[in-house]
Amino acid sequence: MNYQTVIGLEIHAELLTASKIFCSCSTAFGSKPNTQICEVCIGLPGALPVLNEKAVRLAVTAGLALGCEITENCRFDRKNYFYPDLPKGYQISQLYLPICKNGHIEIDTDAGKKEIRIREIHMEEDAGKLIHGKDGETHIDYNRCGVPLIEIVTEPDFSSAEEAVAFLTELKKILLFTGVSDCKMEEGSLRADVNLSVKPENSEALGTRTEMKNLSSFRAVQKAIIYESERQIKELEHGNSIIQQTRRWDEDRNVSLPMRTKEEANDYKYFPEPDIPPLVLSKEYIEEIRKNIPELPSQKKERFIAEYGITEYEALVITDSPAMSEFYEKTAALSDPSQTAKWIIGEVSGMFAERGLSPEDSRLIPSDLAEIINMVTLGKISRSTGRDVLAKVLDDKVKPSEYVEENGLLLIDSADELLPLIKDVIGKNEKAVLQYKNGKENALHYLLGQIMKATKGRAKINEVRDVLKELLK
Repeated sequence: MNYQTVIGLEIHAELLTASKIFCSCSTAFGSKPNTQICEVCIGLPGALPVLNEKAVRLAVTAGLALGCEITENCRFDRKNYFYPDLPKGYQISQLYLPICKNGHIEIDTDAGKKEIRIREIHMEEDAGKLIHGKDGETHIDYNRCGVPLIEIVTEPDFSSAEEAVAFLTELKKILLFTGVSDCKMEEGSLRADVNLSVKPENSEALGTRTEMKNLSSFRAVQKAIIYESERQIKELEHGNSIIQQTRRWDEDRNVSLPMRTKEEANDYKYFPEPDIPPLVLSKEYIEEIRKNIPELPSQKKERFIAEYGITEYEALVITDSPAMSEFYEKTAALSDPSQTAKWIIGEVSGMFAERGLSPEDSRLIPSDLAEIINMVTLGKISRSTGRDVLAKVLDDKVKPSEYVEENGLLLIDSADELLPLIKDVIGKNEKAVLQYKNGKENALHYLLGQIMKATKGRAKINEVRDVLKELLK
């Protein structure tokens, strides 16, 4: 029997605020455990939450960028459950009236464009972090308690791991370009839960779903979906039932493991949060936020293709992050836009990867890269020399034109300078000359190599070839 996989995602994104959602404690990552907490974070009796307006603004920004309707009259609810990393014994979230609903993202699939529906976006506070020690003890860091989150809940519109990753890739770019979140998955700023079930192909009834929690990389999402889909199909083919449960992904073993029975909303005994009044958003407030949303990555991609004449692939790669897009535009304003795209995708990206750098790094400025590209384009230096100069810029912060001048790297333009060098190579390689005259083409390549070596790569290969052939006649 053939089966169809049905997938929905719940994505938690930390909002890019300086302070927490209900208090003034810092949200900075990497501080010593339990140094960014207060009576509100850890739920001391009598402590009252105060809503962070910046968090609301960012949540609305995310909703508008994702084509959502904004709920003008929304509220917060208490989600009651006991877990060591939740000191209050409840989480402030939004169940009944989420701040955003009915959005979508369009993704590219093998079959063409596909619209993924977003059911809702709700605001909530993060929990703390359990740290399991090698000594068998578990410690708790409450610094993360109260960090503002949005949870983006999709409809079960995905049918493959590839579609889920395509959606997450586009979502991450939108959140980055709008400044909603820094999306640093390695720091937990963006993480995904996967709801997955399988059903017989063409069946209307959905299968029993499982939920895999807190997947912290696109690779983990892809591997977890593939594994869990195959696991459920094997269970069904052996006549077993799928248990509705929450599972965790074991990155080391590449398997999903059961954690607990899947909870439903009524298990959390939700009720309206009594300490926070209903949130009323005026139409003027929403429209002011809408007007200030920056150019989205899909819009920027289309503009780059139309304005700069680069390929769709080049535009897609360049709009991977706001920093790379900005760097490209500033460089393209000073050099050939098409060559700029090729250099950024090729040499720059490669050297950044080798050195562990990112587009945000200040070692390379647009004017320096433009200077290198212009020297190559105008035939002043070879492309290989350009690559060497780029490496020196990154490693030693040299100025490109000064470095080229000081190290004699300009290509030889003078025939008077080139001719004696070619004649000298011919005179020193009589055997290769004779072989060429006897019809061996490889001998010409050898002579060209010797000339380029003698000129330290500063000769223009096509000119050298023409002069060499003429002299060998």
